Amino acid sequence: MSELYTGPIIDAHHHVWDLGLGRHPWLAPGARVAHRYGDYEAIKHDYLPADYLRDIEGTGIVASVYMEAEWTPGDALGEVATVERYRERTGVPGAIVAQAWLDAPDVDERLRELAAVPAVKAVRHKPGGPTTPDEAASGRRSLMSDRAWRAGYARLAEHGLHFDLQTPWWNLAEARRLAEDFPDSTLVIDHAAVLTDREPETLSAWRAALEHVASAPNVVVKASGLCVAGQPWTVEANRGPVEDLVRVFGAERVMFASNFPVDGMFTDLPGLVDGYRRILSAFPPDVPRAVFHDTARRVYDPLPLP
Repeated sequence: MSELYTGPIIDAHHHVWDLGLGRHPWLAPGARVAHRYGDYEAIKHDYLPADYLRDIEGTGIVASVYMEAEWTPGDALGEVATVERYRERTGVPGAIVAQAWLDAPDVDERLRELAAVPAVKAVRHKPGGPTTPDEAASGRRSLMSDRAWRAGYARLAEHGLHFDLQTPWWNLAEARRLAEDFPDSTLVIDHAAVLTDREPETLSAWRAALEHVASAPNVVVKASGLCVAGQPWTVEANRGPVEDLVRVFGAERVMFASNFPVDGMFTDLPGLVDGYRRILSAFPPDVPRAVFHDTARRVYDPLPLP
């Protein structure tokens, strides 16, 4: 076992939002959408760069990546402009993953506009699709198999943009085909492919899906969003999944991310970072350095905090 990692950390996935802008429909009073964590009323409050900076104090986080936050559809540039103002004033975030609708008729123009913003490194468009393993086994598919959506995805490499994919593990066969068909685009799997429980049969199927998609060299994964509804985040519950991510992908394709403020429903940020330090201490020192810093630096290259 190595000593606990004390080097620099990049948070590869977090949000900030000002609900007074009225641009986050899912966080509006009375709004309730399906969420893997169940009731999310606890995060329906402003979470601004000052709040994030308070939460990361003493953690070793030196840079961060903003993830689009379900801003009003069709106004990706409005969201980016707002986050850019935060960045200019506070240094948070150092890079941006923007909203993009890949099946929109004007997708090429929108991607060109986003790529013109230096802080924008990637885009996200949740592809929907099967909501259970049985649905996937029955033949239902997500937008990853849609011709128009894939045509939009094909434009990413030309614009120098990565793609962040948030989809459950049972849809990773589609993701594997996407990565293979577009080898010049980096595909980032968000939230460890949404592992929502720790039942042995789930873990076995999840690992098999990860092994399949990891065979594509242009796929990387975020060790993030590993909370389970109704349960606190603990080292004991997450040691196995995090170790699996490292073993399947190799540390050079795994990156730590907080998913704050959402995962703040289950733990505080110093506790989350400390938990990952403890888990990753089981590996040689180069592993936590890659997971905490080097992979995210290579993929997103965020500007450091001032």
